Amino acid sequence: MPNKDFATTIIQTLRQQGFQAYLAGGCVRDFLLQREPTDYDVATDATPAQVMEMFPETYAVGAQFGVALVPLPAEQRTNGDDTVLPQTHAVEVATFRSDLSYSDGRHPDEVRFSQDPREDVARRDFTINGMLLDPVSGEVLDFVGGRNDLEAKLIRAIGDPERRFAEDKLRMLRAVRFAARFEYEIEAETLSAIQRLACETPAVSRERVRDELTKMLTEGHAQRAFLLLDESGLLKEVLPEISAMKGVEQPPEFHPEGDVFAHTLLLLENLPHPCPPTLAWGALLHDVGKPATFRVAPDRIRFDNHVDVGVKIAEDICGRLRFSNQDATQVLALVDNHMRFGDATRMNQSTLKKFLRLTGFDEHLALHRADCLASHGNLSTYEFVQKKLAEIPPEKIRPAALITGDDLIAAGYVPGPKFREILEAVEDAQLEGRLLSHETALEFAKREFPL
Repeated sequence: MPNKDFATTIIQTLRQQGFQAYLAGGCVRDFLLQREPTDYDVATDATPAQVMEMFPETYAVGAQFGVALVPLPAEQRTNGDDTVLPQTHAVEVATFRSDLSYSDGRHPDEVRFSQDPREDVARRDFTINGMLLDPVSGEVLDFVGGRNDLEAKLIRAIGDPERRFAEDKLRMLRAVRFAARFEYEIEAETLSAIQRLACETPAVSRERVRDELTKMLTEGHAQRAFLLLDESGLLKEVLPEISAMKGVEQPPEFHPEGDVFAHTLLLLENLPHPCPPTLAWGALLHDVGKPATFRVAPDRIRFDNHVDVGVKIAEDICGRLRFSNQDATQVLALVDNHMRFGDATRMNQSTLKKFLRLTGFDEHLALHRADCLASHGNLSTYEFVQKKLAEIPPEKIRPAALITGDDLIAAGYVPGPKFREILEAVEDAQLEGRLLSHETALEFAKREFPL
């Protein structure tokens, strides 16, 4: 990860050649908040060509927009095993610019390089992200009132909020994320602009929406983020399936916390931090099938088949937001299995062991714990499963197979669909502790599935 010293070296090199250069954006905000920045950006009046001439390893990522990346020197990009880290460990160096128009709601149609840092700051998103810092003198250049808004704990668009959001509609989601992350309010005119323009979020690529939502879910303030998404009108545009949870009542004897929306947001607050993205999405979507399956039965409110319905809805959401196959598989598994914990104490040994060896079972267990804390508060099943995980050695949960299909062929069985049934029966008996050797397993197969 590039550090402040490396970014400062870049700035000093640029200045030695007669250019202006400052730290810019989020790293300045984080310094003022006494937080450790996750990355470092440099703003300068040097053009990308001039930057690339001064730093030979530099590569352009958006030269037409004035952006180049300066990687850490190779000797600083080595791990302990002497492998070289990728060039993504780099500082972004962007040329001062003004953006003339945005017809696609994301990229400027044309940029004009500038010598004036004020012009560059004026086209940025929010005041708290619009400050420049001289890392040598410590002087902060604040042309937009960013320091005042940090003190007031406000997320405010720079200039006309409607224009800022028209330029890049993802900024509406970013406003919500920053407000949640820092526990700030969204300034009134900025929020009003979001509420008016929320319906235009479909213009944003689904991948960018997914990534922004994932950050909201995993940065530790998901409940606040989703309340703001709802208040701003963005939730029904980007995740209407979650908006549909509002007002869907639940049986109070199991869910004294309230409706499905309230339960889901409370559950998000009980997730571990940092939280794996798949766990966060599984938590968000675990009850997504309830609105469509709500019914009032004679005894109580019921949600028949809400898991199966929820898996289908979650699959649609993962597809729409273009999740990777691997991530989608885990998210769907979390939705599909979250109710199975209710049967854990009654499972026989083979069923329990197969349950415990689900891929990413730690996420299943974390979801169950958060689900309990967000409803009845009873963690007895969670504690039972934890005890079983501690008691049962891994090799007993996932033992080596006692026999294979080749063994069945050698014993005279004809390959076919029956093989799977035989091998599963053998495995179940093995997991129950009734079969301990290759010989006893083969005898069991011949006895239970005669030729």
